[in-house]
Parts: sequence; C-alpha cells; structure tokens
Amino acid sequence: MHDRILILDFGSQVTQLIARRVREAQVYCEIHPHDVSDDFIREEMARGLKGVILSGSHASAYEETSMRAPQAVFDAGVPVLGICYGMQTMAMQLGGKVTFADHREFGYAEVRAHGHTPLFTGIEDFTNNEGHGMLKVWMSHGDQVTALPPGFKLMASTPSCPIAGMADVERGYYAVQFHPEVTHTVRGQVMLERFVHDICNCGTDWNMPDYVSEAVEAIRQQVGDDEVILGLSGGVDSSVAAALIHKAIGPQLTCVFVDHGLLRLDEGKQVMQTFADNMGLNIIHVDATNEFMSKLEGVSDPEAKRKIIGREFVEVFQREAGKLKNARWLAQGTIYPDVIESGGKKGKAQTIKSHHNVGGLPETLNLKLLEPLRELFKDEVRKLGVALGLPPGMVYRHPFPGPGLGVRILGEVKKEYADLLRRADAIFIEELRNFKDDQGTSWYDLTSQAFTVFLPVKSVGVMGDGRTYDYVVALRAVQTSDFMTADWAELPYALLKKVSGRIINEVRGINRVTYDVSSKPPATIEWE
Repeated sequence: MHDRILILDFGSQVTQLIARRVREAQVYCEIHPHDVSDDFIREEMARGLKGVILSGSHASAYEETSMRAPQAVFDAGVPVLGICYGMQTMAMQLGGKVTFADHREFGYAEVRAHGHTPLFTGIEDFTNNEGHGMLKVWMSHGDQVTALPPGFKLMASTPSCPIAGMADVERGYYAVQFHPEVTHTVRGQVMLERFVHDICNCGTDWNMPDYVSEAVEAIRQQVGDDEVILGLSGGVDSSVAAALIHKAIGPQLTCVFVDHGLLRLDEGKQVMQTFADNMGLNIIHVDATNEFMSKLEGVSDPEAKRKIIGREFVEVFQREAGKLKNARWLAQGTIYPDVIESGGKKGKAQTIKSHHNVGGLPETLNLKLLEPLRELFKDEVRKLGVALGLPPGMVYRHPFPGPGLGVRILGEVKKEYADLLRRADAIFIEELRNFKDDQGTSWYDLTSQAFTVFLPVKSVGVMGDGRTYDYVVALRAVQTSDFMTADWAELPYALLKKVSGRIINEVRGINRVTYDVSSKPPATIEWE
C-alpha cells in the first residue's frame, strides 16, 4: 500500500498541478471534490492517508454559501496544507477571519518568511536589506485572512497581505496564500516536498518502473478471461495503454486502429508497423474516412466537431466489438488531465473543452470501461512507456489531440483541407527535427508541442509571374512544463523562413504562412 496524499479540490484551474508536484516527489496522491463525506476521509485513513492538501478556488471563503472542507479532515490527526482558498477556509473553519482585500494580488509577489516553521526553514530566494528571508511566489487572490485562528502563528507576509502564511506546528496545519504548485513560485516544489516528506513523513515509493507490475496485476484482476478492445490512435496515451494491457493479458487484447482521415502524414503505416509487425499485437485497421467526413460536413463549431468525432469513434468500436465473441471491455488511453479538464467527477474545475474519451460512452455500447492510465499524468505515462520498452521516439512524441486534425482545421472539416494540412505539418515537424540550437538539441525537443493549423481563408499571392489566391496556415509551437500554462516558442528566424518557404513551394494550395505568438493563458495551446 502506497503512502498517499489527498488533495481536496475547491475549483481551482491549477489543482492538478498540485498533484503533479506531489507525484514528482514520488508520493502517490489523488484529487477528490472538497465535499467528500467524513466517512470517505476515514476510509482514506485506513488506506494509508498521510496528509491532506486543500486547493485554491474562485469562491470567497467568508460567504454563507462558501465551500468547506469536511470536519473529518481536521479530526484525522494528519498534517493539512491549505493553498490560497484552502488557507482561507482553514482559517474560517478553525476560528480565524477572512475578509475582502483592499489590495488584490495577481501575479508575481515577494513574500517575507516568518517564524522558522518546518515548512519554510532553510528555504529562501534572497535576503532583503533588513536580513529577512524572502520568497519569490505567484499570488492570485482578492480575499485574505485578517485574523489568525487560535493556536496559529504568522508564517509569511507581504506589504499588502499581512497574513500570507500561517501555521499551527503542533497540529501539523500549514497554509499559504500563494500558489506553490505553479512554476512561477521559484521554490514551490521544494515546499511541497518538505510538506509531504518531512511533515507528512511520506516515503518515495511512487515510480513508474515499480508501477508496471502493480498495474499489470490490477488489469488481470479486473478483466479475468474476458476479451478487451482498445482504440489505438498512435498517440502516446493509447500506445502506452495498449502496451500495458498487452503485457497483462496478451492475446485477449484486440486493438482497433481507426483512420478517420484526420491523422498525420503516413501515420497509419507507422502505427501498423510499430505495433503489429514489431510488438505482435492483434490490430484491426479500419478506414472510416468517409464516415467521419460525411458526419462533419457543414459543422464548424469546435465542441460540435469534438462530440461528432467522439460519437463516431464509439460507433466504430461498438461495431468492431460485436465481431469479438468474448469482448466485454473497451480500453481507452484516458489520463488524469483529460478527466479534470472535462470537469470529471474528481474535480470541481470549470469545463474548458470536452474530450471524446471521457464520459461519452452510450449505454448501448454494452462494454465495461477499462482505463489503466486514468490516474496518471502525461509525464508519468511517458515514463511508464519507457519502462514497458516502447521506442523513445514514440513515447516522447508531441501530444496529438484525440480528434486529430479535426480541431486543427478551423471551421468546417473537408478532405481537401486535411490533405493540405497534413503535408504542411509534416514539413514543419521535419524542419523542427533538423534545426539544432548551439548545444546540438533539435528544436523539436526544445518545444513541448508544435503543429500547423489550417485557416479556412484565402489570401492573394504571387508565384512567378502569376497571381495566386490560396489558403493560409499558421504554425504553432509552445514551451511548457505542465501544459496548464505555456509560452510561445521563440523559434529562430532561419527556421521559420525555411519552413515557410518549403510549405509555400511544396504544398500547392497554400500561399501564406503565419506564426502564432499567443501564450496560454489567455489562448489555449490548440486553436479549437
């Protein structure tokens, strides 16, 4: 049984970052809604609960309808860390006071550490002129604690937020107004490691090589002698899921590779060669291009396109599953961020976009759902893939959306657009791999995600002595550590020039190339 940390979600869009940081400290954790029952907390205690983290929120802790942590959290006898709203509800529930702040703080801040508490001892970014230890952090709050609960002492402050951190060391209660989970808080990872290891006394027993045998056994127990059908897209998530399930049950797994006409250039051949020829998986190759394209005809709304593609996937799976006598399970490469970003049951965050493999299965499917990666983050999935022996080039490939090029073609999806886009995108990726920085690292490896977007507009151009009136594409490349925030990549001009020249000269039908310089937020990484 793993040591475990429980994260209670009050609706912050960055709650999953807390979990990622805890997992990076090699400690297992789960995110659950803030309103779980007291009995649930007691059950967690029996399963090895070592500490609780209360997330941030958009809400105000002093309102009568405010969300509260279960009382059992404070009765469990384990350390508790409150972050932002988590600090405020901790203060309110334990006898302190929270009010609207005269001066709101959003963004970079410098916090003075007080009291030499176990959470901050020896952690500082610089010393100010008075010799006080200072921390560079990221704030996002309009309310603040104005009176400490009984038994607490001041742990941190800023000029506009006199109580930016508080602690009751004896009971193991700690709280900070800033967000240690985001990369903008320079020593945030160190703080979270201090909490889970030194304060909660968690070990380091969560890692992917050891997880393989645990996951394999769980799949065998869950599936038994039944057959499993899996939708294989060729992306990292479904590929790792396929390799893991195949290791567990071998020939009981049949993969269905659906070519919906929205894959990258030559992707179908690559998938079949990697899995069928080299790994010996049972794979059914289904060309459903016409089905998908006909259903997408005339549809331009991004959410509508996602849902149509998701429904079509399910229908294809259902049809193919009907051909397997003992098929009882549909396996998917759903990962934790899919669940959270879709407003899944384990979080309270607002839905940003729907995912075709989360919560969209009809009752008529008559298959039980097998999601062996559902509790893993993308970086954990990649490490698991390496541990399973998958090729690094596949495991560390840039993310590719489930709906494929369907959400990289703005507006209506047409076969003509998809054909143009996949050729342009292949050129972009090829040149990213070819171009190296001064240390010899390719720009493909220096970017976290890169792709081409098709714009359904035409512009005037000139080639030779003739006028052209052709389509426009946009290049998109970002750098990020968590995919919750991302900066546009400052690609070399020479690289952009080479890519643009090749696309315009080699892909007839495109005469203009642009580069997207939007960061997330306010933009998203994908355009749709």
